[in-house]
Amino acid sequence: MFEDVIKHYPDFPKAGIDFIDVLPFLQNKEAFKEAIAEIDRRCTAPNIATVEARGFLFTAPLLTDSNRVQTIVPIRKKGKLPHAEGDLVRVEIEKEYGSDEVFYRRSDLAACVAEGEFIELTLLDDLLATGGTAQGIAQALNNEVINGRRVRVKEFVFLVELPALKGREVLESIAPVHSLMSLAGVE
Repeated sequence: MFEDVIKHYPDFPKAGIDFIDVLPFLQNKEAFKEAIAEIDRRCTAPNIATVEARGFLFTAPLLTDSNRVQTIVPIRKKGKLPHAEGDLVRVEIEKEYGSDEVFYRRSDLAACVAEGEFIELTLLDDLLATGGTAQGIAQALNNEVINGRRVRVKEFVFLVELPALKGREVLESIAPVHSLMSLAGVE
């Protein structure tokens, strides 16, 4: 069902990239509701770290619809997160079409629900391609200690996975990987 909702844009943002657009979920109420329910089933941590902007759309409903999810840690591009001195963490990432950087705030991690010695997070993004974005973010988060508790990425959740690009192989050494749909043959 989900495969019928997404759209493909060949050669966007550059030649050789098949852009997978998940925004059509916003025009299909039933598919969106089912996607949120499927995401909720896969997220076992009380906290979700997610990357702008599509990740926000698919995690925000969990704050009211999920019995587990308690907080969301936004991960944004440069200049998008207001912050106090020393609060902002810069993460270098490798995407399938080049390098980039994203940021999160330690104060958002401090607001997370902690269980025992860990602050556990589900890292959610719309697309798993090469795994570079999720890998960079997970490695940075897993190095954080907030109020004496280690941060740990417990699992990765993606709406779409492109298995041909082998991102799952990159991430499984960090945490389990779950996806709502897998598009074989798409690169």
